[in-house]
Amino acid sequence: MISLSTGAFYGRATRQIGSLRSRADELQQQIGSGERLSRSSDDPVAAARMRMLTRGQRLADVDQRNSDLAQNDLKLTDNALGSIANVIIRAKELAIQAASATLGADQQASIGIEIASLQQSLLFTANSRDGAGHALFGGETSGAAYEMSGGVVSYLGTAGTEPVPLGEGQSVTPSLTGPEVFNFEVGGVPTDLFAVLGTLAAALQGAGDPVAASRDAMTALDTGLEKVTAAQTVVGARLSWIELMDQRREATGELVAAEQADIGGADLATTMTRLQEVMTVLEASQASFVRLSQLSLFSMLR
Repeated sequence: MISLSTGAFYGRATRQIGSLRSRADELQQQIGSGERLSRSSDDPVAAARMRMLTRGQRLADVDQRNSDLAQNDLKLTDNALGSIANVIIRAKELAIQAASATLGADQQASIGIEIASLQQSLLFTANSRDGAGHALFGGETSGAAYEMSGGVVSYLGTAGTEPVPLGEGQSVTPSLTGPEVFNFEVGGVPTDLFAVLGTLAAALQGAGDPVAASRDAMTALDTGLEKVTAAQTVVGARLSWIELMDQRREATGELVAAEQADIGGADLATTMTRLQEVMTVLEASQASFVRLSQLSLFSMLR
């Protein structure tokens, strides 16, 4: 009988002290991590809400990565458009010079050589690559956007580019296709910048009327520059849209973080007070156990 009572006493004391130590460990962990939910059973409703907020944050992280990639590609596109505009402006300066009837054949040919060089520069820019190594102006094609064969430049890309999701059901197209930049009409006739420069270079090098070709090119280059300027406006608007979505995502993230802290965060002052209470009870329980465990049957009989 005494043996059973002693065993029960030790078992009960061990469970009580173990429970208090476990609770103290939990409170110390909450103070260290700043979180009060170590497992779902602590608060099932709050834990479910925390899981939902965490999933939403992971999706927001994916949207942010998409946003960063799209922004980078659009910035590359904007830089390329600036280079294209510079080529057009230089080509027009040369066309104005070549339109003068006072230039000799050698001077016109020299200008024609530089125009041909500008066409090559334009082709190089047109085949720029995006952050993933794909053709910047090629739409969905994985290869080059343009190729030159027999002096003729041809578009190899697709007709469009897949939009990139930014979250909240919104998306943005991260680039432009070649025709959206280089193709336009002059007097109702379709053409492109490569053809304008190629025709002008050939005429200045003896394949046509250099003065007439230069004057025609001036008009076409003005139209081409307007097309490029419009493309720059489109890219700028898309970059602004990405920036707005980033701001909204950041604001939402701050609200989510605040809710997570409110639901799952540990109140430092309250938690420290609880820890002190538990430690006081634990110390008292340990001291009491030590005293009682030292008692023996003989001391109780005295």
